[in-house]
Amino acid sequence: MDTGIITIFLPLALAIVMAGLGLELTTNDFKRVRQHPKAILIALFSQLVILVSVAFIICKLLQLPPLLAVGLMLLAASPGGATANLFSYLYKGDVALNITLTALNAVIAAFTLPFIVNFSIQHFLQDGVQIGLQFGKVLQVFAIILIPVIIGMLIRHYSPNIAKKLEKPVRIFAVIFLVLIIIGALLSERANLMNYLANVGLATALFCIASLAIGYFLPRMFGISSFQARACAFEIGIHNSTLAMTLAITILASSEMAIPAAVYSIFMYIFATIFGTLLNRFAPIHHQQNSIHINR
Repeated sequence: MDTGIITIFLPLALAIVMAGLGLELTTNDFKRVRQHPKAILIALFSQLVILVSVAFIICKLLQLPPLLAVGLMLLAASPGGATANLFSYLYKGDVALNITLTALNAVIAAFTLPFIVNFSIQHFLQDGVQIGLQFGKVLQVFAIILIPVIIGMLIRHYSPNIAKKLEKPVRIFAVIFLVLIIIGALLSERANLMNYLANVGLATALFCIASLAIGYFLPRMFGISSFQARACAFEIGIHNSTLAMTLAITILASSEMAIPAAVYSIFMYIFATIFGTLLNRFAPIHHQQNSIHINR
């Protein structure tokens, strides 16, 4: 990719996408943690600990090439996003719980993502490879994730009418941006593309399936209703691949690290649709009394 596009356009475009996420959040989304702490704690633990561990195990078992392994770990460390809210709505999940988890994940990821990526780089890449998230780059990650989200929330708080008008165009922009960055990542690595797909296709498919399954069945094991477990499944199972690819290309300067997220983006919609359809068929919801009410 062109250097100007990498250094200027990609971070700016991602900032717009993250600001769009902020447009859909309010401070009430954080306050609702007190209403259903059990579901939220289980979902966050699943995403931050269990899924990162699953991604690590997949990397080791399938012996992924180092840069692709780091890319998969970067994807695992990335939070969910607005797409999870959409799937939760389509497949009868607790959308308000999704919104709460999205808000928390956006904040937590700014701190956990650099730590997980640095660990992955130190573990998978050979000594002497000068790539990683130094303090300056950690601040960049923090700025790319948090500041635009906060700006979006401020616009919603002080100018709700403007926020409402911006939501749809920003969502459309997010979809277009995701498609363009996938194409860009695949084209930049087209010489090795088939080899990458052979190496990382199974890994990303397994990770996607594991994310959705753990996101649903673990909360159910702890007595969380199917209504809320669906929200957890989509929040945990649908990672922000746009964020992962942009960080790989801009902060880590590696289009190869973006390949797992690019491949995952294709699998994600297919598996999430199949998973939601199976839930509706074999685990129908009979009661929804435990929903988190959205007070906006």
